[in-house]
Amino acid sequence: MEHQKHNWTLDEITALYHTPFLELVRAAQDVHLQHFKLGEIQVSSLISIKTGGCPEDCSYCPQAARYHTDIEKHALMQDDQVLELALKAKAQGASRVCLGAAWREVKDGKDFDRVVGMVKQISSEGLQVCCTLGMMTEAQALRLKDAGLYAYNHNIDTSEEHYSNIISTRSYGDRLETIRNVRKVGVTVCSGGILGLGETLEDRLKMLQNLSAMSPHPESVPINTLVPVKGTPLENQGAVDIEELVRMIATARIMMPTSFIRLSAGRLGRSLSEQTLCFMAGANSVFSGEKLLTTMNPAEDVDEKMFLTLGLTRMTPAEVHAAL
Repeated sequence: MEHQKHNWTLDEITALYHTPFLELVRAAQDVHLQHFKLGEIQVSSLISIKTGGCPEDCSYCPQAARYHTDIEKHALMQDDQVLELALKAKAQGASRVCLGAAWREVKDGKDFDRVVGMVKQISSEGLQVCCTLGMMTEAQALRLKDAGLYAYNHNIDTSEEHYSNIISTRSYGDRLETIRNVRKVGVTVCSGGILGLGETLEDRLKMLQNLSAMSPHPESVPINTLVPVKGTPLENQGAVDIEELVRMIATARIMMPTSFIRLSAGRLGRSLSEQTLCFMAGANSVFSGEKLLTTMNPAEDVDEKMFLTLGLTRMTPAEVHAAL
């Protein structure tokens, strides 16, 4: 943890981001090699255990009940179905399974009891388990931890200033409160953001500043690019340029040197060479599987070919834990 800096100024981050491209990528790779082995990738698999019908109004999300999108809603999945998908992910090389439910917040009751049971069952299979269930109290976080939860995902999405333009049904402070609750009970934190929400460059850099201000830094930092979905307010947003994505990954790697930087949603639209640039800039984590909740992701055979072509190796849960 002695390598972590928590007081990056916006001027410092801006100067870093604007470093000449090849120099920035090289600097990020140097930092990466101090803490990780080149080509070792942490692979996570995401299972949507409860889809759609969410009361939130996140402008990018097809699971919000108020938007008319084509996603198929389903109630909480059966435990055996979730376990089957988790074991399939393990067989395909995932070290972590993330369970996502389209809830605004965790509510105590039979559904939460069932999720606690799923966590227990999957972690007993030697997999790291992550959950993303919305806002959560410290007591609920403790229940999940006692069941074997390894990580909790709660993205801050963007800067505090831009947040209210994207979401009005909860505040930035609500996000940070849940992350604090998770941290208090000793569960690792997975928190990042989404590029392409109509934000400015300053918003993006403030997001990195807020993540790096957390002590310790989030162990996993997903960098998503928006996948516009018809029926959502952001359906007409343009694509994020690859140079901007690579600069964000490289900047995040230098600012949070011991975190796993995850190339997340939006990977399907990126060519092999574009993804290679992201790995060279310090990304060392991806989601595998054809869907990330409701967003399409590269097929398993496409990823397998990428891993072979680039000589990437999948980290085991023990290797991931040892690297933190």
